Amino acid sequence: MPRKPLILASTSAFRRELLARLGLPFGTASPNVDEQALAGESADQLVLRLAETKAKAVAAQHPDALIIGSDQVASIDGSLLGKPGNRARAIQQLECASGRTALFHTGLCLLDPGSGRTQTHCEPFKVHFRTLTRSQIEAYLDREQPFGCAGSFKSEGLGIALFERLEGSDPNALIGLPLIRLIDMLAHEGVDVLRSGGTSD
Repeated sequence: MPRKPLILASTSAFRRELLARLGLPFGTASPNVDEQALAGESADQLVLRLAETKAKAVAAQHPDALIIGSDQVASIDGSLLGKPGNRARAIQQLECASGRTALFHTGLCLLDPGSGRTQTHCEPFKVHFRTLTRSQIEAYLDREQPFGCAGSFKSEGLGIALFERLEGSDPNALIGLPLIRLIDMLAHEGVDVLRSGGTSD
């Protein structure tokens, strides 16, 4: 049987670039979901719920596909850090993170609408920040303007200069898509990314 189409339920350029590394053809769709946290919801619960909600939001338009949903938030001492949206909030986030450790929570969902099979996982990743001055923070933000990124940095760019060290099993998770776990999920659906065409025997 031909492999099912693969749909990324995201318009994020970062996630598209990550998924493209697997060498599989895929399409994208905008999930258009409310990403606000629910009252009393933990970071892990939030990203798992939103990853699944995003996948389900595009399932009706792609009933014969495998759909990937993902979502990410950061937290410091239990307080959530979302996407700053502007320079002032990004300064606040990085001042808060200076000299501290942020835990990134990346939710992943692989949904097969035809069978209803849903695989979910939350991938943790720790970022240990250097002690940063206000002028360093402002200089960084002026150069990369990471206002649409959780935690106010781009780790694949100059944002790496903000860190003392990174701690986690999959560096791709920090950018927004845990590829190692996604490869395992795809294998459960008969997709072997190491074989030509991405199918298993």
